[in-house]
Amino acid sequence: MPDKRKTKILIVDDHPIVREGLQTILSQEQDLEVCGQAEDAVGALRAIEAGNPDIAVIDISLKNSDGIDLTKTIKAKYPALSVIILSVHDESIYAERVLLAGAKGYLMKEVASENIVTAIRTVLRGEIYVSGAIAKKFMHIIAQDQAGLFKTSVDRLSDRELETFRLIGEGLSVSKIAKQLHLSVKTIETYRSRIKEKLGLADASQLLQFSIHWSRSQKK
Repeated sequence: MPDKRKTKILIVDDHPIVREGLQTILSQEQDLEVCGQAEDAVGALRAIEAGNPDIAVIDISLKNSDGIDLTKTIKAKYPALSVIILSVHDESIYAERVLLAGAKGYLMKEVASENIVTAIRTVLRGEIYVSGAIAKKFMHIIAQDQAGLFKTSVDRLSDRELETFRLIGEGLSVSKIAKQLHLSVKTIETYRSRIKEKLGLADASQLLQFSIHWSRSQKK
């Protein structure tokens, strides 16, 4: 009898040490195999064509690209391909966004080595993978918050606005943010204005201070 086909996994992360670490962990599972690696969205799409993976494990912050946008592209072009997002960012901020983008799981990098296999197997069963705390939060929102009363001001930002806000907090100038997100300076300026309005900030100085504080809080 031939061996059962292994589940093929694509790893997309702009840090080689993370990709190699995940591959080492997954290679220990008899029914799983890494069929490719990529550091950005362009490489990921090429690897999907070449390797035909069953699951893509994608970092939310990639080289010259964004994991949420890549997830949307993948779900539009390859709807059968499951996506699990890796992130160093607080899942209470990003988990709902990545699930709405089409991902099937959200995994914090700090616990990825212990939980990546469980996350993959959960998704393979057709289930959604998030931490217990976030699952409980989602149930609470569904049960009691149909009007959206529990949303924080940052939750109200669009995906692009949130990414711009995060990069402002990391000290990037408008021109550098535009270059990294492959958008015009004018578009980033528009995002900045919307962010200030949604967060109730008076000027660029308040925006910078708030974004830096938020960015630091996500790394604790």
